Formats: sequence, structure tokens, C-alpha cells
Amino acid sequence: MPDDLAGHIEDAPLADALSERYLAYALSTIMSRSLPDVRDGLKPVHRRLIFAMHQLRLDPTAGFKKCARVVGDVMGKFHPHGDASIYDALVRLAQDFAARYPLVDGQGNFGNIDGDNAAAMRYTEARLTEVARALLNGIDEDAIDFRATYDGNEEEPVVLPGGFPNLLANGAAGIAVGMATSIPPHNAGEVCAAAIAMVRNPNIPTSALLVNMPGPDFPTGGVLVEDRAAIESAYETGRGGFRLRAKWAVEQGKHGTWTVAVTEIPYQVQKAKLIEQIAQLLEEKKLPLLADVRDESTELVRLVLEPKSKNVDAATLMESLFRATALETRFPLNMNVLTADRTPRVMGLREVLRHWLDHRHEVLIRRSRHRLAAIERRLELLDGFLAVFLNLDEVIRIIRFEDEPKPTLIATFTLTDTQAEAILNMRLRNLRKLEEMEIRKEHDALSKERKQVEALLGDEKLRWKRIESEIDDTRRKFGAGALGARRTEIGTPPPAITISDEAFVEREAITVVLSEKGWVRAVRGVRADANDQKFKESDSLRLLLPCETTDRLCLFASNGRAYTLRAGDLPRGRNDWQPMRLLADLGNEDSVVALFVPREGARYLVASASGRGFIVKAEDLSAEKRTGKTVLNLREGEPAVLCVPVEGDHLAIVGTNRKLLVFPLEQVPELARGTGVALQRYKDGTLADARAFHLADGLTWKSGERTRTETDLRPWLGERAQAGRLPPNGFPKTNKFG
Repeated sequence: MPDDLAGHIEDAPLADALSERYLAYALSTIMSRSLPDVRDGLKPVHRRLIFAMHQLRLDPTAGFKKCARVVGDVMGKFHPHGDASIYDALVRLAQDFAARYPLVDGQGNFGNIDGDNAAAMRYTEARLTEVARALLNGIDEDAIDFRATYDGNEEEPVVLPGGFPNLLANGAAGIAVGMATSIPPHNAGEVCAAAIAMVRNPNIPTSALLVNMPGPDFPTGGVLVEDRAAIESAYETGRGGFRLRAKWAVEQGKHGTWTVAVTEIPYQVQKAKLIEQIAQLLEEKKLPLLADVRDESTELVRLVLEPKSKNVDAATLMESLFRATALETRFPLNMNVLTADRTPRVMGLREVLRHWLDHRHEVLIRRSRHRLAAIERRLELLDGFLAVFLNLDEVIRIIRFEDEPKPTLIATFTLTDTQAEAILNMRLRNLRKLEEMEIRKEHDALSKERKQVEALLGDEKLRWKRIESEIDDTRRKFGAGALGARRTEIGTPPPAITISDEAFVEREAITVVLSEKGWVRAVRGVRADANDQKFKESDSLRLLLPCETTDRLCLFASNGRAYTLRAGDLPRGRNDWQPMRLLADLGNEDSVVALFVPREGARYLVASASGRGFIVKAEDLSAEKRTGKTVLNLREGEPAVLCVPVEGDHLAIVGTNRKLLVFPLEQVPELARGTGVALQRYKDGTLADARAFHLADGLTWKSGERTRTETDLRPWLGERAQAGRLPPNGFPKTNKFG
């Protein structure tokens, strides 16, 4: 400290002092740590890592060096921060599941997608990749500016030449003071195609750019399901987000079983934590459709999701998982970057590409000027060499006999100091005829190249054509093959799926067993017989009804009322029979007329013993209360005897008096409730059975094990409410169609 400042104290308000120092810290964080440069897409630590490895000659074709050596060089020369943070940055550049195009080729344990950390830097080795070489291409040709390092002993690049579109291809993420950045990775081939389109049309709109570059391309794949309009808006403004889902497929198993195999998970989701999250939700019973999750991953991701039942809908299962777990994520877009003048700004896609192209244009100009200067220097020497060969004897004499040959050479042949020095340093072995021919050949080639470089520097159109060619070479190199193939599928926004409470109820195939005396139970699976069922004394099987536990059953009783039962609520214990009258709140004198699963849109014929009835829709048979709802109004002492589905154009009615009547179905009205109309007239009988059918197909009935069909029904055709005639020969004596 100077003597005149010793003991100097300056009064300042605390608020001003704090704000001044905090502002300095904030600016340092923004410009020197957290935000990437729009030109090369790198933060300072990444740029210093790549430059240090370049100095160590760790090219893609060279051998590996310990990461500890690289980290030591970076920390000692360029980046005075902790070695752990530098090594973490190096590891991320080498992880193929973190970087879409790794800049570092790592050898050893560099972590995995499960979230396991890399091995210590003393165990791992690294070198640069071809992508990093493309970023460095031209760094030794005065393409960019250098600045002094923190201690002034070295120089470091302000920005890399950026022959690869790294900002968009690899993305970036960072949190500064008061601002942040989040840029997803993209496909390099698509980015280059968009850049070429902008070179050809500088005013191209964002929507046209998205034809070449439809969206992010994450290293872990997945399916992009964001709305196209939202994607365009995000790229236009530089702010937005992308909805990303895991990639899955249904795999069929034996006996109708199936599982879901997840082969790609969203970007930056650790597989081990994802499985842990699903398992935790399973334990908390928050995923009622899922039975188990298994990790069958090898080098490739494979998560197996097992449903509770084979009857679960796969899309509904995955929708419940997408809503509750990290199988669906949203990756934010905030293209907040540093411009060439070190100003942080949020840019849209067009502006980001424009800045990168302008940087490539500046790099091309500087490299061309550097090359032109090198050509001029070489041509100057070659002109001097040619002068030697034209006057070789005189040059040899001057060198042998003159005390000061250099000034003499300059004066005699009008040479420059550089040319004279080069001639004096020339070896005798080069004074041969063949060497003269090589010099003339090189002189001609360099003269031609000088004209080309001068033309390039003098014509902006030529420069942009050269830039387009360079970008196209980058597109062909990094946008093809396994590395360049798109990994993230561009999907469509999924339709809104409403997951009802019923979706979370386990669906299981069962068979409802109903006895003649009205006892009921359910058994697992679909049964063709009830041989293993033990009925009560003097009771027998009446009905086997295959259904599912989620089905709602309709019970139509002899009291003319309809009751709704849930199949899953029926007793399923071994020999656990229950009387139907208790389940449906029936009286002791009431009996079951029909038990069935109402089909949506179906119609049913309900009728009383006196032969009066009507047609009712399936939805009108639904009853919310346990006491049911009255459908068929009955006369005192008259039971309901019929509830059958109707489909066809004619109705066949048979009574206990063994009279058959056939008439058009349209003569029967459709009601929600009522007494109905007379279907058949009886003098000494009641209604026995009815069947709807298509007249053209004939009337079919069962007689024992045989099925018979009568096609000529003219003797029985009539009008509703007639008595009918005796049925055809062979009609069952039970007066039932079967």
C-alpha cells in the first residue's frame, strides 16, 4: 500500500458499499461463470478445459492423459477455483447421456444414467473428441482474440472459433445472480440445415427454420409431445418449454397378460431415482393400476411396468404414471446468453443463429488475412530463392569472397533483409536443379492461392458461400451415422384422457352363478359349467353369466322392478352363497326374472304373466338406489315373467297354452315405465316366452341338444294381441325358445 494511503479511512453508506460490491459479484458470476457465450456455446470453465487439453495435445488421435493432469493445468493456469468443480465440468463434457455431442472422450468410470458419480480424477483419463477439434479449428491462425490469464503469465482465448454449433447442439444450463439460462440440446445436422437456410435467406422466419429444426434432440431420447404452436412461440421469443415423455411399448405375454417396457426416459432424469419414486408411490398406494416395476437395464435402458390386471388399459396406466412420476418432464427454454460484447440477453432462435453465423464470418476473415500474410511472407522468400538460382555463380562468389555478404547481396540483387538472411541460411544441398523446380512450382501454387484469398476478402458473397460450404461439411460429418441420427421422437400432443374412478378399480373376469332358488355367488374366470359348485339341497343351476368385476348387472324381478348390482360386490368366497333377495332388497314372494349386463344402446322387452308389455331402453333399467325402480306396472297378484333383449324386425310370443304368435316388432311401443300393451291374448294360459328375430332369417329354438329353424312362418303371422296357433312340430314342450 502506498504511504500516502496508509491509515486512510473513507466514510460511505453501508447500503451503497454493499450494493456496489454485490453488483461486482453479480457481474462476475454472469460473465465469468454461469452464462454461455452465444458464439461457441461455452462457459469459461468449459472453454478453459478444452484449451488446456489442446495445449496438452490431447487430440482425438493422441493417447489419453489422466484427468488429474488436465484439471491441474486448468486450475493452475486459467481457472483459480476448486478442483472438484473443474472435474465435474470435465465429467459432464464426457457423458454421452448428459451431452448430445460429447467434447471429451473419457476412459474409465465417468458415471452413469442411474446417477452414480464418476471415479476420482486420478483414475480416469481423457482426450478431446472430433467435435471439440471442430470448435478449435483455426485457433492457431489468429481467428480469435486472446487475453491474459488471472496471473498474467499465460494467455487464454476469449472465445473459440466455433466451427461446430455447440450452443444449440449441446445446450446449456446455468444460474447466475438475478438470471438463468436453460437451452436444450438439438440435432447438429438439423441446426446446420437451419443455419444454411438462414445464409441463403437472412430474413427467413422462425416457422421456416423449424422445418429444418423441428425441436430439441435429447441424448436420452424420449418423445417430444409439445404443441407445435407452443414450440414455435418458444423459439420465436427465446422463452418457453418442452414437454418430454418416456418412450414405451406394450409387450404381450402368455394367456393374454402384458407388460409395458420403457426404453427411453426423459433427459436429466436419473433412472435409479425414477424407480425409487415409482416404488414409493406404489407403497403409498397412489398408483392403483400398477402392480410392480422392474429394472432390466443393461447398456440400454429397460424398465418393465407390470399392471395390476391384464384388463387394465395400457394408455390409462401410462397416463397415470406420466401425471405422477418423472416419466414425463418439462424442459424449460430460456436462451439467455452473452453476446459478443459480453452483454447478457435473451435471444430467439433466429438471433442465436445470426450471432453464430456472424462469428463464423469474422473467423473466416481473420483466418483469411492470416493465411494471406503467411503467403506473402513465403512468396517473399521464394522470390529471393529464385534470384539465387538465376545468378547462382555470383551469389556463391559474394558469399565466399565478400567480408559482408549480406549488404552486398541486398545491393546487388535488390533483396530485402529477410530474403538475404534466408539465402545466407540456405544449405548447399538445396542448390540443385530439382530444388529450383520445386520452388517454382510452390511459387505458382501460392500465387494462385493468394489471388483466391484476395478475391475472398474482397467479395462478401464469396465469403458467405464458403461459410455455407463449411457448415454443410459439418452437417455431413456430425449429422449422419449413429451420432447424428435423431434420438428424440417428434410426437403429437396426446389427447386429454379423463381417468375416472372406475379406471383405478381392478378389472377381473368372473362368472356369476345363479341358482334356481335365487342364491348367487361369483367365481374367478370364465366358466362354461358349474360342476364344481355345491348347491343347497333341492336347488340347481339356473344361470352362468360371464362378466367383469367392474360391470354393473341389471336384475329384473317378478315385482316389475329393476335393480342395479355391481359384479365386484358379489360374494366370491368358496361356497359363499347369498340370497339374491337380500342383495336386491326383494320380498320373500318375489323372484328373479332375468339377470344380465345391460349393453349400451340395447333394448329389452318386459312383460307380465297376462301378456302385457313394452320395450324399454337399457339406460332406463338403471337404478341408483338399492330398492330399485319400478319399470313394469302390474295388476294385483300378477307377476312379471319376462325381460329379454330385442333385436330384429319381428317378435315371437308363446304362451303356456302352447299358442305361438308372430307379429312386427314395431307394434310394441317403447316406454320408460308403464303397464304396456297386450302382446298375446290368452283364454286359459299365461305368457311363457318371447323372442325378437329377423323374419328373413327364420325363427330358431333349441330342442334338447339340437337347434331348429322355421323359415315359413306364414301360419303364425298376425297382429299384436291375437291368440296365435299351435307351434310347429318339434317345438319344446317347456314352451321356451331356449
